Amino acid sequence: MNLRRFFPCFAFLLLAMTATAATSDLYTIPLKNIDGESATLAPYKGKVMLIVNVASKCGFTPQYKELEAIYRDQRDAGLVVLGFPCNQFGHQEPGTNAEIKEFCSLNFDVNFPLFDKIDVNGEHRHPLYTFLAGASSPFPGDIQWNFTKFLIGRDGRILARFSSKVKPDAPELLSAVQSALAAK
Repeated sequence: MNLRRFFPCFAFLLLAMTATAATSDLYTIPLKNIDGESATLAPYKGKVMLIVNVASKCGFTPQYKELEAIYRDQRDAGLVVLGFPCNQFGHQEPGTNAEIKEFCSLNFDVNFPLFDKIDVNGEHRHPLYTFLAGASSPFPGDIQWNFTKFLIGRDGRILARFSSKVKPDAPELLSAVQSALAAK
């Protein structure tokens, strides 16, 4: 057997398997929804996901309205917005999950899925955010503030990262969402 011919094929196969395993891991990361029930991202496999760390007492909190609007406008096309409350930035999400859920419903009529409050940085960083912003992410680095957004393609790959200052209705975000939705 000629190992020189075999090695490039083996290396390609190993790389392809690693990429597939990494994206499939996204869908098996253990989560809890806002009601404390066990969950994963598996129900959203094949959809475009916009994952956002959210907070109720932040200068960016009005983005809930824009996130809900983009969700309602694009959900039939395959977009889901997923909110992950976080209290790591200025203690701007001090409430319980029940309080967060009520706040979002009463103030912004949020219907997109909300999850359990998590840490997005530090030693208690949730595995989801290790996937999104860890060393092996295409967009690594600590989350800088509330309302950082990650766009995930239908295939589970991370397509883009947007800072808090990029509003959900910003042309660059909407364009990226449209491109992700058009990819089949």
